[in-house]
Amino acid sequence: MPDEKKIFINGIDGVTGQYLLPPMNLANVAALARGETRDQNLLDWLSSVWHKISTPHLGLPLGVDPADVTQAGWGIVFLKDADLAVIAALQPLIEHRKQRIRNDRIVKELDYRPGESWEAWLDRYGVAPGSVDPTRVPYYLLLVGDPARMPFEFGQLLDVEYGVGRLHFDTPGEYAAYAASVIDYENGQTLPNRKEAVFFGTRHPFDAATQMSADHLVGPLADGIPEAGQVGLPAQWGYLGRKLMATEATKAGLLNIIRPAAGSKPPAFLFTASHGMGFPRGHVRQKSQQGALLCQDWRGLGNISSDDYFAGADVPADARVHGMVIFHFACYGGGTPDRDLFVHEAGQKPPVIADSPFLAALPKAWLAHPGGGALACIGHVERAWGTSIISGQAGPQILTFQNAIGRILIGQPLGYALKDFNERYAALSTGISAALQKAGWGDQIDADALATNWIERNDAEGYVLIGDPAVRLRADDLTV
Repeated sequence: MPDEKKIFINGIDGVTGQYLLPPMNLANVAALARGETRDQNLLDWLSSVWHKISTPHLGLPLGVDPADVTQAGWGIVFLKDADLAVIAALQPLIEHRKQRIRNDRIVKELDYRPGESWEAWLDRYGVAPGSVDPTRVPYYLLLVGDPARMPFEFGQLLDVEYGVGRLHFDTPGEYAAYAASVIDYENGQTLPNRKEAVFFGTRHPFDAATQMSADHLVGPLADGIPEAGQVGLPAQWGYLGRKLMATEATKAGLLNIIRPAAGSKPPAFLFTASHGMGFPRGHVRQKSQQGALLCQDWRGLGNISSDDYFAGADVPADARVHGMVIFHFACYGGGTPDRDLFVHEAGQKPPVIADSPFLAALPKAWLAHPGGGALACIGHVERAWGTSIISGQAGPQILTFQNAIGRILIGQPLGYALKDFNERYAALSTGISAALQKAGWGDQIDADALATNWIERNDAEGYVLIGDPAVRLRADDLTV
């Protein structure tokens, strides 16, 4: 296991081939955590809702099953001044949800006014934080719009209590293509995928971050932990399992997953763990290649070329991704904020890292593929903290991933399947707040524990679901 006193941060600079951030000591991370300032009202709310979102009903009315979209409801949230062509492109999906749910009281078209906080938005629709009323704001919410105008933070805070997904494409045609793909998958007599889950993980001999993610995340997810009597997720849930790790986790290997041989079907689920690419603010490739997946082809620190990573432009026209759910554990694999949210000096404004926040190009390419898009892609906004899977002296802690992927494989809606990440975010935020309060009183606190919890909280907070949160794998209809 890599030295736990060193924090290896996911992400490789696409210009230099070096780490986006050099490895840090736990003491440095603890200092960053101590300098954090968060609104006390937000922390109080997270503490109060933590218990609610840990219950089976997630704060919904008693008797409403959050895993059942027909009970929990579905809403779509457009920008107040949204392009009418975008609204028209998604109208078939709205009508499709109405037909499926058959209860107009819990199917809503809502709007977001740029600059509105999550709390003010809920208040405008007559809902208080901590109370989910599907007749006012449905549990499943699809946010549609540019993150520069409908901020990531708005969706992340809603996601604590709701099942949230988001979309932002460049053209109305891409929205229409995604809607058509979802409808075709959910109504189709046959399915485009086999009942297979594929796990792809790079492991570079010179890189502690990918050694950790390969050995303590990808391997256990795919194969289980035999010495502990645990089987892998595919075997546990009745799927074929396939693992491409280390020397097999090449760019060509990833292409082979999405371009199966004639007569074969692609997998229903794909999980990848690798470094994500990062580029400087204003760089010509930042929007098109930030969050691209660095593959095993990478020769080492200080060397980098586009042949080493898989970007949105690398998704070929003959790729077969229709009906897939894809999960990327990679720095910026879901999107990029405009400011560095975590690594900056206390008392100073976070540095600007992009001209405006944006969704990563690769998930958008998966979802809007002209041959039929993926159902959804789960990725990370900001950095993916590789060491979040190692919790201090307790060792690997991957139950959050196991639960989320297990829910996906058994066919639960994706907005619900990721609930463990939301619970973890709320619980860790509450704990960090309490520790910092004690430190402010002059009490001694465990600096290593504070640093570890801060990293785990950052990681749990950063996941974003790109796609309709009501989509789910048709697990009972899939065949091997």
